[in-house]
Amino acid sequence: MTKKLDRLLTGIEGLDAILEGGLTKNRSTLVAGTSGSAKTVLSVQFLAEGIKQYGEPGIFVTLEESPDDLRKNMLGFGWDIAEWEKQGKWAFIDASPRGREQAVIAGEFDFGALIARVKHAAQKVGAKRASIDTLAAIFIQFKDVDVVRRELLLLVEALKELDITSLITVERLQEYGDISRFGVEEFVTDNVIVLRNPMENERRRRTVEVLKLRGANHNKGEFPFVVSTGKGVAALPLSAIELVQHSSSLRVSSGNDELDKMCSGGVFRDSVILVSGATGTGKTLFATQFLQGGAKLKERCLLFAFEESREQLFRNANGWGLDFREMEESGLLKIICMYPEVRGLEDHLLAMREAIETFKPQRMAVDSLSALERAGHPRGFRELIIGLTSYIKTKEITGLFTATTSTLVGGSSITESHISTITDTIILLRYVELFGQIKRGITVLKMRGSMHEKEIRELIIDETGMRIHEPFRQLVGVLSGHPQVLPEILEGNND
Repeated sequence: MTKKLDRLLTGIEGLDAILEGGLTKNRSTLVAGTSGSAKTVLSVQFLAEGIKQYGEPGIFVTLEESPDDLRKNMLGFGWDIAEWEKQGKWAFIDASPRGREQAVIAGEFDFGALIARVKHAAQKVGAKRASIDTLAAIFIQFKDVDVVRRELLLLVEALKELDITSLITVERLQEYGDISRFGVEEFVTDNVIVLRNPMENERRRRTVEVLKLRGANHNKGEFPFVVSTGKGVAALPLSAIELVQHSSSLRVSSGNDELDKMCSGGVFRDSVILVSGATGTGKTLFATQFLQGGAKLKERCLLFAFEESREQLFRNANGWGLDFREMEESGLLKIICMYPEVRGLEDHLLAMREAIETFKPQRMAVDSLSALERAGHPRGFRELIIGLTSYIKTKEITGLFTATTSTLVGGSSITESHISTITDTIILLRYVELFGQIKRGITVLKMRGSMHEKEIRELIIDETGMRIHEPFRQLVGVLSGHPQVLPEILEGNND
């Protein structure tokens, strides 16, 4: 029977899922990335989470940035390094240019002296973790690459003898291509993690890839991550999502009695609803009534609006006889408005999850997904949708997403093809041109796990809101955008 290697959880959100259980214990991991890819943040967070979550002291070897700068810079993430130093949980080894100018080590700086300092600091604090940032400073100073490689092997072996799990950062010159700057660093360590920060569609999108985890399994490919104040690095792997959500048979109102009848008594509590239609077909009104229906049942409702401001939403709701301001004041509604372009899709996902965790809603609406789709890369958009839908299903939140079709009549959108298989219920809103007039139609295209009405009904929007009338009789081609009245109806009109 093959014995599995022991693992050490990093404590960094999402990273342990990508690693399938954390780093291999007492081994070294090279973290390679270009400038701005968050190498230093990750190396500091590795020690910070060890102290906070697992009570594991650590040592930080800085070869470039001074300890004072690191203490100040990391306060923004909520990591009080100075306090951990006082508590004997954190030790700095200052081998930065400024540190080497000080009379800390007798004689010239070399790897032997560094290893001696590492051993002393590790024994002093009882270190279980170590971070070394960054090897580029050493390679620039010592031109003989073979000598540096040999000395690095000695350092890595010393850390193993001390039963320390370590991260060692190194710079790359490009996002794709050679793993490290000098071409030997990745052969010194047991594991390799690559951080990338490429430009996509005029936006930066950070990703992490576990390139090598010697003797252990890990998830393959690139996974998005974000860096935020108060949190640090947070990876968002789809691999961490498991299809183990509960499935509720309880039905709740959509906010419209006629639509509830079309859905055989309402929508399921943990379902995700997609409302798709052209601009002006009533998608925002649909979301408004959906939230108002929840408030009537004393359910907490959360609205993410990416196309309209709060005041616009309040005005629109008032025009339909609904008071959003009163719902907010009673604590039943929370509205978050933001232009999609102000941040990346991964940042939006993280912010939405945090808002859900804080407000704890029973139902949630996003208006609209199309705005988010325009603001990011297609792969990032799909990852956002999967991550968000799986998260709210786990929380058993009833979700409603709106999406805008690309044409006024008929047609489909990229959004629909992205998420039609992910959502439980799809409601289509369409314009219908009939006898020289523009009318609106509504139909339930899909409802997973339930029977539903198949007819296309007329949808009327007035000062009272949304009213669903009788089906369009003897009319074909509504969904395709080419409605035609059957001959017998035309003959009746001519008479």
